[in-house]
Amino acid sequence: MFAPAWVKDAIFYQIFPDRFCRSERYHAAGKFVEWGSKPTRENMFGGNLAGIEDKLTYIKELGANAIYLCPIFKSNSNHRYHTVDYFEIDPVLGTLKDFDSLVKKAHKLGLRIILDGVFNHCSRGFFQFNSLMELGPNSPYVDWFHVKGWPLNAYSGKPNYECWWNFPALPKFNTDCAEVREYLFSVAEYWTKRGIDGWRLDVPNEINDDSFWQEFRRRVKAINPEAYIVGEIWDAPERWLQGDQYDGVMNYLFRKAVMKYLFDKAPITTEEFCERVRAAFPEGRGDIPMNLLGSHDTTRLKSQPCAGWERIKFALTLMFFMPGAPCIYYGEELGMLGGKDPDNRRSVPWEKLPEMQQEPVYALVKELTEMRSSNPVLRDGKMEIVREGDTFSVVRTLGRKKMTLAVTLTGSDPQFEIK
Repeated sequence: MFAPAWVKDAIFYQIFPDRFCRSERYHAAGKFVEWGSKPTRENMFGGNLAGIEDKLTYIKELGANAIYLCPIFKSNSNHRYHTVDYFEIDPVLGTLKDFDSLVKKAHKLGLRIILDGVFNHCSRGFFQFNSLMELGPNSPYVDWFHVKGWPLNAYSGKPNYECWWNFPALPKFNTDCAEVREYLFSVAEYWTKRGIDGWRLDVPNEINDDSFWQEFRRRVKAINPEAYIVGEIWDAPERWLQGDQYDGVMNYLFRKAVMKYLFDKAPITTEEFCERVRAAFPEGRGDIPMNLLGSHDTTRLKSQPCAGWERIKFALTLMFFMPGAPCIYYGEELGMLGGKDPDNRRSVPWEKLPEMQQEPVYALVKELTEMRSSNPVLRDGKMEIVREGDTFSVVRTLGRKKMTLAVTLTGSDPQFEIK
């Protein structure tokens, strides 16, 4: 196994910082919408690092022991995937002192933290790209990007430079440029030295260069050999899981199988579902995937087309039964609603917490985190899927210890039992 051993014991909790919690201990300059407002692509709620720190005990008591933070670097977007400065904490979120305090307290509570690294593209406000807009071909940073014409059409017309999915607000780095590579590697080194426990890499397949990620891994692991490097890969991930690039991927293949089987109006068969799940967890690869059912890019479980309590209950139980590290999208344990982006990025209604904790999903998630934490077989055991018709079992085996999730389709909802 080339992935850090601690990851197989991890239960991740994903946080979208602008919408998680706004603490009065930090006051950012500017105006923000009222907490609980309808999320849009542009509005800012003002969630901050102090708010996350205030809720670390809540996260620990839920049973999670690792946190995946969506971007926290300086940006002029609520999601912060438009990076302005990779070496600064976004002033809406807080200060470097707030960041250090968050990491220190998290570690004291036994919680690890991984950051979102957006290294394929930046924003129009990024200093070096701004230089191109001001100086044109005379800019000293002209080789940092893929420019196809002058002047740059950054705010009108069709962009004449490469950008992520043709969004002019997201100019793509030229990672063939040695200066760009060194800059991005230095970013990874800086924050790793600052005490983080790994990186979640945003659209890393867009940097179609294995040598980039091989060097990235060498630089990060030289500082912290136990750092977890996980890539956002939606399709077949084998290329990046040879032991020289990522330690795992966000397991969207698993998520797609669950969505198509349980929540789609035209579901796949049990046979196809079992085949897809087996394919998502091949034996002997050495990686540790981050398993998920929801994220800031997907519709929340409770808002899926065929959502119902029994299906949600089964989906969550299945995720915690899988090899790898389960990841809970913030608020999923409270049964939060949320359609497509940006609706899936609502603010947490903390004032309703006691009421929402009475919902069955909260008790279930706590039960599942306890089950996984107290049973090594679910963390280290071999997985086998045994199917007979529309009945199947997920079997985890570790030495003489065995746990089985037995599933039967009766009527419209799956019935399952843990043995």
